[in-house]
Amino acid sequence: MKDSIKRLLVSYPRWRPPLPEAHRARYLRDYEENRNGATVATGIARRLEAWMHRQVAAARKPGEEILELGAGTLNHLPYESGFARYDFVEPFEALWHGSPILGRTTDHYRALADVPPAMRYDRIVSIAVLEHLTELPAMVARSALLLAPGGQFQAGIPTEGGLLWGLAWRYGTGTAYRLRTGLPYAPLMRHEHVNSASDILEVTRYFFEHVSTRRFPLPTVHLSLYTYVEATAPIPGRCRRYLEAAV
Repeated sequence: MKDSIKRLLVSYPRWRPPLPEAHRARYLRDYEENRNGATVATGIARRLEAWMHRQVAAARKPGEEILELGAGTLNHLPYESGFARYDFVEPFEALWHGSPILGRTTDHYRALADVPPAMRYDRIVSIAVLEHLTELPAMVARSALLLAPGGQFQAGIPTEGGLLWGLAWRYGTGTAYRLRTGLPYAPLMRHEHVNSASDILEVTRYFFEHVSTRRFPLPTVHLSLYTYVEATAPIPGRCRRYLEAAV
């Protein structure tokens, strides 16, 4: 094992900096506004994020069985069609409870570990989720083992650590958040984004033989806002060894 991936893996599980009280008091409301595009700034962000949804959904095929990680308000589901099964993982029931499109889904789980190990999915997808995971390697490894032969692990992520992404949240979303709430946005970002785009890519490449990426709006790290990750050919032995060691 290369020293770089070894150092990265031992950095998990990661610690999430606690939110200040003022941010904590409005946390769920802010999360829902962000997912639903309820403000001007989050509405613009949601339109930009549509690129990630479209990249993931472009791989769809009729009759697939799909699992979504961190489904939130089910805002990716409208981009998908023709599937035979759509399961999702989302611990915050308040985000999806009562959704008018909940009937399009099959099963839901509070955690990925709750998915029956015998299940197999043609695609396991996530949109703006992997950057939040304090146990990222375990989630990627477990996802890899739940894929059917020829299955795909797909993720849309912010290009966290890149120049354009950093400028965008500081002077776009961050400025709008301060004007609306009187609070700085940086503590919220530090609490939420515990993984950089490079962390996510390195972990995914460790558990899969083939990983490809696309970026938006330009194809370089520092000039992109979002990165699409597609991984195939899991390495089962490596995934199992990691999960056994992590117990």
